[in-house]
Parts: sequence; structure tokens; C-alpha cells
Amino acid sequence: MKRSEIRENVLKLLYLDDFHDKEELNTQFSLYFDGKDGFTEKDKTYIIDKANKILDNKETIDQEIESVSNKWKVDRMDKVDKAILRLAYYEIKMDEEIPDKVAVNEAVELSKKYSSDASPKFINGILSNFVAE
Repeated sequence: MKRSEIRENVLKLLYLDDFHDKEELNTQFSLYFDGKDGFTEKDKTYIIDKANKILDNKETIDQEIESVSNKWKVDRMDKVDKAILRLAYYEIKMDEEIPDKVAVNEAVELSKKYSSDASPKFINGILSNFVAE
């Protein structure tokens, strides 16, 4: 499975966080994969582990996003944009495997696919602050 496909699936799991209690998330993650083909056990484990790592650091990640978002509170952001920003922040600041440029470009592409017309510019603007640091 391509990294971009893995990233897209991590995004979808992160999106679930806004709709379910923390105690329910592992069940929801399992349900997400039910009936879906094309995932090896290794892929599923990697996707779930990455989503959990991001959610385990959600408070810190959200604080960092708010610190550069021109007074936008994370809880007021579009749910998809918030999930994309959390994923990209994690990849830029906490995941040594992903080059910063790749993380930003992939985040912008995800926002084009899953969010509003204004989102790519919004996402790019926030993330460029993290890359510039």
C-alpha cells in the first residue's frame, strides 16, 4: 500500500475522534476496516498505531497548531481540516520518516480531496509556520 493511501486512512481514523469517546475509538477503528479489502495486517496495524500516536499527543499538537493559527481555536476549525493538521503536524515534528515538504504537500492534497475550496490555502499557511521553525 502506498504511503499516500496509508496517510489517507490515518486521516479517516483521526476524523472519528470528533464523534466518539476515547474508550470507543479502538472499536471504531476495527469497524472501519470491516469489509474493506486491500489491507494487510501490517497495514492495519501501522495505520491504527499512527492514529493512536497522534491522538495520544493531541493536546500538545492542538496547542502548537493554535500557537500559529492567527487566533483560530482548534475546536472551532472544520473537523476535516483539524484532522489533516494534526496528521501533518505529527509528520513534521514527531515523525522522522517523513520529509517536511512531503507532509505539507500531502496535507494540501488531502484538503483538496476532503475539505472546502479554502482549506488548501488555510492548511498550507498553518503548516508553513512549522516548516519555517
